[in-house]
Amino acid sequence: MARDICLRQLAVRPRTRAELAKTLARKEISEEVIAEVLDRYDEVGIIDDAAFARMWVSTRHQGRGLARRALANELRQHGVESEVATEALETLDDEAEATTARALVDRKLRSARGTPDQVFRRLVGMLARKGYPAGVAIQAVKEALAARDEEAAAFADQIDADALADEATDTLS
Repeated sequence: MARDICLRQLAVRPRTRAELAKTLARKEISEEVIAEVLDRYDEVGIIDDAAFARMWVSTRHQGRGLARRALANELRQHGVESEVATEALETLDDEAEATTARALVDRKLRSARGTPDQVFRRLVGMLARKGYPAGVAIQAVKEALAARDEEAAAFADQIDADALADEATDTLS
């Protein structure tokens, strides 16, 4: 019964050990049986939290443009241990994160309406919701605005990305 439940769950998408344990507990499977089944699945490689974390980071970063902070939070919600999550997140470096942030901004900027100030705030907010640090978000939006048109470039020239990032960090502390 427990094995069937796990296999049905895994047929839908990869799962972490914690997710499977939670599902089995909800089905009122005993702790001993849960441990036995999950230990066996660990041994044969049916469940692998490290592989899950690497796959999750890769697909969610590329597909949704999520930054390390947001991905770390998602992995924690899936029950991935912090050491395993940290290892998976190390595959994303600062440059990859900045490149993805800029690509997201460029895509959103095409349809952005409003004053440069309004557009700036909306785009920085969008990146913040995706987990990007203030400095990365502000810099990506500033660069994109500078390349957009004269009015946006003039506005972007007035932005002190470092000062705004420091101010945002101070506000959060």
